Amino acid sequence: MHGYLRRAREAMVWKLDGLSEYDVRRPLTPTGTNLLGMVKHLSSVEAWYFGKTFERPFPEEMSWWDDDADPNADSWVTPEETREDIVGLYRRVWAHADATIDALALDAPGHVPWWRTPETTLHGILVHMIAETNRHAGHADILREQLDGAVGMSPGNSNLPEGDAAWWAAYRERVEEAARAAN
Repeated sequence: MHGYLRRAREAMVWKLDGLSEYDVRRPLTPTGTNLLGMVKHLSSVEAWYFGKTFERPFPEEMSWWDDDADPNADSWVTPEETREDIVGLYRRVWAHADATIDALALDAPGHVPWWRTPETTLHGILVHMIAETNRHAGHADILREQLDGAVGMSPGNSNLPEGDAAWWAAYRERVEEAARAAN
C-alpha cells in the first residue's frame, strides 16, 4: 500500500514538470482547480491524516489550518509562495508521513473528528490517502493533458495505447461521432 501512495505522490509532482509558473497556478476549472494548488492541498491533508490523527503532528505550521483562514486556502498558491516552497513542503510531509507509516502497525488506532465514524486505524488512513492522492492525480492528468498533451503517471508511462497525433485525432472523432449519434 505504501508503494501505491508513493507512486501517486510522484505522479502529482511530475505533473508540474516543464510548465510555466502561470500554468501550474492558473485555475483550469470553474471551481479554480489548479495543479500546484492540488499539491498544496495534498500536503495539507497528508500532514493532518498521518500526523494529528495519530498524535504525531507535522512540525511545521500551515496557516491554512487556522480557524480564520480563507475557505480553500490550501487549494491555491499565493504569489509569495513559490513552486519550490510547495513541492518542498509536500516532500517534507511525505517524510513525516512515511515515518508514521514505518513506526506504527496497520491496526494502530487513530482519530479523525469530522468523520462519521471518527475512530480509524493506520490501515484506514493509508487507504484514504491512496484514494485521495490518486483522485487528485487523475484530476491533474486531465488538466495537464489540456495544457500540453502530457498524460500518465511519469514521463515514460502514459498508460495509454500508442498512437501518433493522427491516430488520436481519428480516435477522438470516432468518440465524438458516437456521442452525437446517441443524442
